[in-house]
Parts: sequence; C-alpha cells; structure tokens
Amino acid sequence: MNAPFQQPAAAEAKPPLTVLIAAPRGFCAGVDRAIEIVERAIERYGAPVYVRHEIVHNRYVVESLKAKGAVFVEELDEVPDGVPVVFSAHGVPKSVPAEAERRQLDYLDATCPLVSKVHRQAERQVEAGRHIVFIGHRGHPEAVGTFGQVPDGQMTVIETVAEAEALEFSAETPLAFLTQTTLSVDDTADIIAALKARFPQIVGPKADDICYATSNRQAAVKEVAAGSDLVLVIGAPNSSNSVRLVEVAQRLGKPARLIQRAADIDPEWLDGVEALGLTAGASAPEELVREVVARLGQWRAVEEKAVVTAEENMVFKLPRQLIS
Repeated sequence: MNAPFQQPAAAEAKPPLTVLIAAPRGFCAGVDRAIEIVERAIERYGAPVYVRHEIVHNRYVVESLKAKGAVFVEELDEVPDGVPVVFSAHGVPKSVPAEAERRQLDYLDATCPLVSKVHRQAERQVEAGRHIVFIGHRGHPEAVGTFGQVPDGQMTVIETVAEAEALEFSAETPLAFLTQTTLSVDDTADIIAALKARFPQIVGPKADDICYATSNRQAAVKEVAAGSDLVLVIGAPNSSNSVRLVEVAQRLGKPARLIQRAADIDPEWLDGVEALGLTAGASAPEELVREVVARLGQWRAVEEKAVVTAEENMVFKLPRQLIS
C-alpha cells in the first residue's frame, strides 16, 4: 500500500540578523582633511595633481581620487616639474619637502596635525639631548616620517613589551618615548609600563600620542564585540588602525575579520550568527559601511542598531594655500 502523499516542508526561513554598528567609525578629522586637500588642489590647479604615497590607506578612496585627476606615486622623482604634489596624511621625512623646495615644486602637506605634533615632540626631545624610543610598526609610513624628523641614530623603534625589556640603555642615558598614533591602546599602555619599569629616567608626553579617533574606535569596537557573535571591520590590510580593531575584538574572544568591500564577505561566515558587529577604520568611508549592510540584507533580514560610545566634532584647518 502506497504511503499517503505529503506536501514537502517549506524551506526554513533564516532568522533575522542584528547588525550592531559602532559609532564612532570610519573617517576621522585627519582623513577628512587629507582627502579634501587633494580634491581642492585638483579644483584649484586642475588635473593632474600628484600625491606621494596613498593619501590614506584605503583602495576605494585612492581609486575615487584617481578618477578625479590624482596621480599616486611612491617618490618625488616620479613627479614632473611644474605640477603640484600632495604629501600623504601619514607624514614625510624632512628630506621630502626639502627636495620639493629644491625642485621648486608647489607642494601641499596633508600630514595629519596629530602626526605633526609627534614630529615636533621628536625634535624637542632630541634638542633636549634625549634618545627617543619610538613605539610603532617598523616600515609604516608614519614611523618612517617620524624618524625622518631627527638625525640618524637618535631614535630606536620597538613594537612589543619583549623589545622594551631587551633595550640595553644605561641608567644614565637620557631617554624619551613617543608613539605612533594608530596603535592598540592596551598594547601601548603595556609597552610604556615596561619602559618605565626598565628605565625610570624615561620621559614622555603627558598623554600617549595615540590619536583620539584611534582610541574612540577601539573603545567602540569593544562595546560592539561584547554583544556580537562575529565582528567585521572595514579597512585595508595596510591600515594600522583597522588591523588593530580586528585585534581588539579577537582579544575579547570574538571572531573578527578584516574586509575591504562587501564582496569580501563569505555568507558561510553568518552561519549561527544572530548578532554581527560592524565598524570601519579611520580611512574607510561611510559608503562602504552602507554597502556591507546592503550585502548582508541580501542573505538575511537585517535589523540595524547603533552602538554609540563617543561623539566626535574635531575639524582640522586646511593649508593656507587652499583657503581663499
């Protein structure tokens, strides 16, 4: 006897996805300023305007500026005579503007003012006769730019507590410390504590040099991660502050991934995820956040919730050449 016919069960609907969106996130005042400098330079001088290094570490931003007439190069010798050049937000060694002046190039310095502040601190500490221990990432443009503010041999870079403890300066050596602006707040505090324990004579700024935006975004991602099953950070692999956001979430025991665009998301990542944390590094525009939310909405019903931990209203002045 044949079994009675049964209607096939309807496909099980996927549960809605709560997306906890960190605030603050994305562009900081230094990045806003750097991008505006390039855009205004193109408007004022006409294309092309050359930019030494990526203006900020984000492919979307760089490609958008290329479409408007920016040409990105690695060094000044790639810049033709008679055209304007912009220096990136990460800062440059003193030798770069000196070479631009020698060649009589019109240049605009888009260095973040908070990075410039570290440069001035480096100069003052060397003038005071102190050797500088710089907490930062070797080879990062910001570290290279800071080293280029002082004579060779006046600064030593370290990245970890172990490296701090391994330094061999004597108790009589005058020392100071400075930090890259895009580091992990927690890691940097541990390294500074190790330096002070090892070298009681070391001096530093009243507050470490990690910028307000880096600190705020790390605090926000901690809050978001606490209620999330997965955290996505929008940013470039060479963006120090974006990579630090991933690490902050991971240290709280939460899976976290760095993505550059919505297309990087694997839908399998969402298996078993009820709440997803979302943030963006300081070089990532809000368009990419909306793009990611839209992509998530293709797979699941999305309920957005803002997680606000601070309000930002910082604005930096433009170079005088662009103010008129």
